[in-house]
Amino acid sequence: MTDRFDAARAVADAVLFEGYVLYPYRASAPKNQVRWQWGVLFPRAFAEADGSERWRNRTECVVDPGSDPRLCVRVRGLQVVRRAVETAEGPVGELEVDGVRWVPWDEAVEWELDLPTVSLLPLESAAAEERVVVPGGEDRETLRSADGVVRGVVVRRREPIDVVVRVGAEWADGPGALVKVAVTVENASVSRDDELSREDALRHALVAVHVLLGVDDGAFVSMLDPGDDAVAAVAGCHGDGTWPVLVGDDDRVMLAAPIILYDRPEIAPESDGDLCDATEIDEILALRVLTLTDEEKAEARATDPRAAAIVDRIDDMDPETWARLHGTMRELRSLPDDDADVAVPWWEPAVDAAVDPWNDVLLLDGVEVAAGSRVRLRPSRRADAHDMFLRDMVATVAGVFHDVDDELHVAVTVDDDPATEALLAHGRYLYFHPDEIEPLDALTSEQSGTRPR
Repeated sequence: MTDRFDAARAVADAVLFEGYVLYPYRASAPKNQVRWQWGVLFPRAFAEADGSERWRNRTECVVDPGSDPRLCVRVRGLQVVRRAVETAEGPVGELEVDGVRWVPWDEAVEWELDLPTVSLLPLESAAAEERVVVPGGEDRETLRSADGVVRGVVVRRREPIDVVVRVGAEWADGPGALVKVAVTVENASVSRDDELSREDALRHALVAVHVLLGVDDGAFVSMLDPGDDAVAAVAGCHGDGTWPVLVGDDDRVMLAAPIILYDRPEIAPESDGDLCDATEIDEILALRVLTLTDEEKAEARATDPRAAAIVDRIDDMDPETWARLHGTMRELRSLPDDDADVAVPWWEPAVDAAVDPWNDVLLLDGVEVAAGSRVRLRPSRRADAHDMFLRDMVATVAGVFHDVDDELHVAVTVDDDPATEALLAHGRYLYFHPDEIEPLDALTSEQSGTRPR
């Protein structure tokens, strides 16, 4: 049976495990000492006492309804599983059995909740509430050596967590018959000790919580780029802890994630597997894994099964996979004809005939600077290391640009740069403010390079 959220699952899974375990994938690494930073909902008493954590999130979005719009809601997240290693003498910090190391760590298991379908019209009936308990439990895994001797046990414990999900709807602000939908997810657990540390409170927390919404006989409105008739409706939405974006091509599925995404996010086809850090570049992280020593890789494998899978996969990656990660040329698309009835983005120079960077002229020290002018670079405005390396170099102006604040920027290519031809072919330039360039035509050979700043 086809699931309406199948198309969104790859992105939703990337959100689910964002930050689960970070490079270098070892429990001892400083960046893995503070766990679970995205979409965490603690018990209310702890969150309110702490003041910096949430106990609930709220998603508000807009639906353009048909005559009988129906809303489907799925809530997903992780439940923390505390892993301890014990021997006959009690808990230990590490245990090695036949070359396999075991260390204490917090794993996690997935949970999800599907609400009954909600009819959005009439609005009086567009309300729902679901209460569930994510069950707790304990699992014990006996560790035996090759000769059958019991060396210890791995104990995995998880606490039960009460979850409440509420759905409501009302007419959205502004013109038109648009509906504002609200979904609230709460951690309704009551911890026995309100003075828990964050690490201990995490045992009662919902982690990486995100919401998938689907609509029949209707369509979601983009919260990032609404049409003119929906601007007021979107402005009237006030979510907390989630960022709703469209997923897929038909505007019938929305993902409300605890991290900022753009509409219609996709997993790059070159990505060969999860690295638990979808905000990073796969090639960079994969290359970093190759720099780990055998001892570091062994510790990563002992840390978590997902970390072990990452290390093993990268160790076994073939040349073709590495080549895909290094870069892919997408098929080029032709531009529309000048007389085609196609909306041109506001940032394109063609929108404003008064702006023409390839022919505009800048008057600098009494000298006209335009495309083709030769200048000397004098980087000074909070210049970074790359800019400083270009100091005193001669460059050729490619164009004079105005930004959205009407500030001027001069696009140049460095004359002695062997990559200039390739950069020009891709329309890539270096940009400097007018006070960071010196027109060479205005300088004598004696003055060149000696003008005070």
